[in-house]
Amino acid sequence: MQRYNKRVTMFGRLFKSDAFTAVRNSNFRYFLGYRFFMTMATLMQSVIVSWHMYFLTKNVVWLGMIGLVEVIPQISISLFAGHYVDLWDRKKIVRNSTLILLLGSSILTLYSIESFHSYQHLGIWPIFVTIFLTGLSRGILMPAHTALIGQLVEKKDYANAATWSSANWQIGAVMGPALGGLIYGFSTITVAYCSIMTIYLISVYMISRVQIKHIVRAVQTEGEDIFSRIREGIRFVMKSPELLGAFSLDMFAVLFGGAVAMLPVFASDVLHVGPEGLGLLRACPAVGAIMMSFYLMFHPPVKNSGKTLLLAVSAFGLCMIGFAFSHIFWLSALLLLLSGLFDNVSVVIRGTILQLYTPEHMRGRVASVNSIFIGSSNELGAFESGMTAKLMGLIPSVAFGGIMTLIVVGTTAKINPVLRRLSIK
Repeated sequence: MQRYNKRVTMFGRLFKSDAFTAVRNSNFRYFLGYRFFMTMATLMQSVIVSWHMYFLTKNVVWLGMIGLVEVIPQISISLFAGHYVDLWDRKKIVRNSTLILLLGSSILTLYSIESFHSYQHLGIWPIFVTIFLTGLSRGILMPAHTALIGQLVEKKDYANAATWSSANWQIGAVMGPALGGLIYGFSTITVAYCSIMTIYLISVYMISRVQIKHIVRAVQTEGEDIFSRIREGIRFVMKSPELLGAFSLDMFAVLFGGAVAMLPVFASDVLHVGPEGLGLLRACPAVGAIMMSFYLMFHPPVKNSGKTLLLAVSAFGLCMIGFAFSHIFWLSALLLLLSGLFDNVSVVIRGTILQLYTPEHMRGRVASVNSIFIGSSNELGAFESGMTAKLMGLIPSVAFGGIMTLIVVGTTAKINPVLRRLSIK
């Protein structure tokens, strides 16, 4: 009993440390719960859809097209979404956008019933309809999430909140692909898609529990139209070397360096593992990111942040080159884990810069620019991966992406000295 009391006291002291500042806020905890379930469901859907698509078509081009179909609505709506995020209730925007994701998962569930029969009559269009809806929702959610966090925590806790938000997202990203692969591998496609629907419902409940103490809304002056307000947000980013440098670096690194879209092909044709192995491979980057997140909670990257960012993205590119040439499952998994570890450093630094260097009334518009830089790079990267794999071959295309990442880092370090010398205080 005495030993138990000592452990309770130890965890109580740990919870009161600066590393847990943000999560002592109950509304932020509900937001983290929402983000966890929403992320888990979305990543489950991603891995299941990619394997389902490759199983039906056996064509890497269609895997690349998944990214293109998702990024088109995301880019198209993002800037407009940022405008309205600064004017409307951010919590309602998040909740209603999550309902769009729920609609998409419902379409996939209906399509999956007698999958081959549906494929023969409908082709793969229902899958692309869902991917389109997912991109539409993501284009709204990315700026809305960022802006909403600024209303839930105090300014002094932004770095801590960014770290917890990243760790929370990564935990969902670990469980989502792994759970999706396991459910698909050991049950049926319909059960897998039904599971996604259920988790989305939980996420809607969690965001409904968040209470916003103060509503932050920008004032739209008479005669000021939507396009002038969007241009204001873009100009703000373009005139801020810290924001522009961090956004651009991550965008091009992910665009060229990501190999996630090709993981179904690596799992099937190179490493010779099934959907269970694919789920584990998809989870590995998130495992590394979680490890780094917990380290950064106690050691935030506030000193020499710019140099740390450049080194982390360089290491990410090297991991991608190594992954391209690996034919051993455990080595490939390790390299993906390390890539997630280094990538998380970039995520935390970029998220902290966005919150600290952006006025509260412009956070939605600036975050929407960030979502185009960062969010679209994942889907455009998927399209780029599919096309280069078709033209160059699978392994050379991934290695080429890693090399391009290193070139991007070198170029950024040379042309943006402000970012190179940045320290977040």
